[in-house]
Amino acid sequence: MAIARVTSIVSSSPKGINEAIEEGMRRASKTLRGITGLEVTKINAKVEKGKIIEYRVHMNITFVLEG
Repeated sequence: MAIARVTSIVSSSPKGINEAIEEGMRRASKTLRGITGLEVTKINAKVEKGKIIEYRVHMNITFVLEG
């Protein structure tokens, strides 16, 4: 029997939503082992002078607990 845990993170990128997701996953995988999936729960952006300067994604990362 496996037990999983979900943790929430926020990641950002000036390039786009996909890049923000990839960066979040890359960073999470440095400290979380056994990642099995992710869910993007919210997308928003930082705007200055009428232009998007940063894309932000809120994600739930699911990983299996060891032991």
